[in-house]
Amino acid sequence: MDNNNWLSQLLMLGVGTTSLVADKVKEVSEQLVRDGKLDPEQAKDVVDDLMQTLKSEQGNFESQVQRQIRNIMQDVGVPRQSEVDELRGRIDRLERQLRDIENKLWR
Repeated sequence: MDNNNWLSQLLMLGVGTTSLVADKVKEVSEQLVRDGKLDPEQAKDVVDDLMQTLKSEQGNFESQVQRQIRNIMQDVGVPRQSEVDELRGRIDRLERQLRDIENKLWR
């Protein structure tokens, strides 16, 4: 499975869950206002506080997922991008050196 696709799906699951929770909280707060158990300003404050917490937690969730995926990829031997870039640079230098040697031999 494509790692980026898997990560995207996992993150979208987190976003979807956050959305469902937010919708339910709004629905419950509106019901509490209708029932007279909460005034509109209190309901707004509760929803705003909860939304801020959810956004913060979502960011933490995304960071944790990314960290875990990096660890898993490292455990199975997938090189980091910086390692691949370094090897490409070394290959480029070796190819240049080989061309220089070949050119000297053909002169």
